Amino acid sequence: PAPGMESLPEAVLIQILASIPAVDLVMACRLVCCKWKNLVDGAALWILKCQQEGLTRAESDAENWQNFYFLSKKRKNLIKNPCGEEDLEHWGEVENGGDGWKIEELPGDFGKEFPSEEVHKYFVTSYEWCRKAQVIDLRAEGYWEELMDTTQPKIMVRDWYAGRSDAGCLYELCVKLLSENEDVLAEYKSETVTIPQDNDASWTEISHTFSNYGPGVCFVRFEHGGQDTLFWKGWYGVRITNSSVTVEP
Repeated sequence: PAPGMESLPEAVLIQILASIPAVDLVMACRLVCCKWKNLVDGAALWILKCQQEGLTRAESDAENWQNFYFLSKKRKNLIKNPCGEEDLEHWGEVENGGDGWKIEELPGDFGKEFPSEEVHKYFVTSYEWCRKAQVIDLRAEGYWEELMDTTQPKIMVRDWYAGRSDAGCLYELCVKLLSENEDVLAEYKSETVTIPQDNDASWTEISHTFSNYGPGVCFVRFEHGGQDTLFWKGWYGVRITNSSVTVEP
């Protein structure tokens, strides 16, 4: 019989396998034989796929190139409607103190433009506490249990806030990593940020990175909010936009 693919040099076989979609490699090709399984589980194939698709990383930093590939391809902002383009859609557990949340166009009265031209709107709070939250289901987003438990990729949280220059305000951020039963496995809570009246209305980024958080993380609960400090009717409280949660490769 004519020689089959198993007779090909390993380097050539890796080149062929690298042209196959990643999910098919793991779900189908890996099951063909021991040789293919070892290639799919090894680093060389995934280093080549990363090179082909422009996913760069120092080799000294890589522990599992397969996980790095999948995490890089999946990397996206897991917060839905981060800038108010869909009103309050996707935001739950909403607390509407004072006159409640409102969405305004940048830069807004007594405000400044956002550092990124891609952001056009923001959420603004009122004269009593306004809070809102999102709960991200990591499994539903494609981050499987073994990946989260074993690799424990970094979870990066970012938010942007600003005051208006004619009013003082308060801002808070609280993010929790939750188990399947919604037990708190890790938590970040900012201090209560106080922005004085007569501030320069500039936008400030706040961020936190979760790492080495242990096994069992299934959900990320993201909550932020604030109010003004003058108790003026209307929407003179903190402005918030461009919130993000990303799982980092």
